[in-house]
Amino acid sequence: MECDPETGACLLPDAETARDETATSTQAQVYYVGDPMCSWCWGMSPEIEVLAAHCVEQGLGFRLVMGGLRAGGGDPWNAAFRDFLRQEWTHIAARTGQPFGFRLLERSAFSYDTEPACRAVVTARELFGEAPDASHRELAFFAAVQRKIYVEGEDPKEPGFYRDICTATGLDPAEFEKSFSSPEAVAATQREFQLARQLGVRGFPTVMLQTTAGLHEISVGYASFATLSNRISNLKVT
Repeated sequence: MECDPETGACLLPDAETARDETATSTQAQVYYVGDPMCSWCWGMSPEIEVLAAHCVEQGLGFRLVMGGLRAGGGDPWNAAFRDFLRQEWTHIAARTGQPFGFRLLERSAFSYDTEPACRAVVTARELFGEAPDASHRELAFFAAVQRKIYVEGEDPKEPGFYRDICTATGLDPAEFEKSFSSPEAVAATQREFQLARQLGVRGFPTVMLQTTAGLHEISVGYASFATLSNRISNLKVT
């Protein structure tokens, strides 16, 4: 795993991205591309919560996209990797004020496969459906998964991880578990990862704005709400 402490971004492995510069939208829409197991995304969580509320106030669409930071894993769970994570999380906590529990690093074995956590968010979105508060509940689900990983040190691949999160966000845990384990959810998550690549995303967190003029990169890496809102205001086409 590669993270940039200066920009506050967790970078994707070498992968082809092909941003569609011709993409347009009749309504300006903000894309937030992240991953529940991206530590900088957890660091930026409070800023994104405010940004999402700001989008509602300004009549902007807000779309959460799961990026698949390490879908399938790839980093060995050894002392060197755990030391890297400890240093990274300590730095993020100091810069952003977000809490980290470090309990996860005490596990003797762990696969840093981010696909299941991403699939959980995609599944929750499908179950929230077209409810008026669906976008808000999806973001709350995403943040709750992040907190349970980084503060409580739980494994998002373990059975039962999502039960209390489902209850807190108004989902039936049994219905969620059935949908989460389905081939349809796996396929939908892969399509989500492909969307992130089509947007040209190279690392997380990334914020983009789509307008009638096309797709604009707002930030790659950590950014405050003030920075994000100023850049969006300067680019927004009304």
